Amino acid sequence: MTSPTGRPAAGQRPGLAATVGLYVLARLALVAVVTVLMLLAGTPLLIALLIGLIVALPLSMVVFRGLRGRLDAALSESRNRRSQERAALRARLRGEGVQNSDDLSERKSDGREG
Repeated sequence: MTSPTGRPAAGQRPGLAATVGLYVLARLALVAVVTVLMLLAGTPLLIALLIGLIVALPLSMVVFRGLRGRLDAALSESRNRRSQERAALRARLRGEGVQNSDDLSERKSDGREG
């Protein structure tokens, strides 16, 4: 659960969107750093940007190993949660879901006992 301020509760990891955003920003920052270093060495802007893109890919695999691990964990957690929700929805559509006490009391008040 998130707190009222929108931040994750204590001891809870940030969500998938926050983790992906952080990873993208880190990768872009790495491209920018390599590009600036190439510009300082006197390379033209377009060439420096292309070299920055090419060098940043393998470099980010090493530099951002921990961040990639967090991203993998967030992706697998999201995948597991979605598969559980999908299975619960399929069970409800088949009529196998456990009836909620609120649903049962609502049906009784409407005269539609289940």
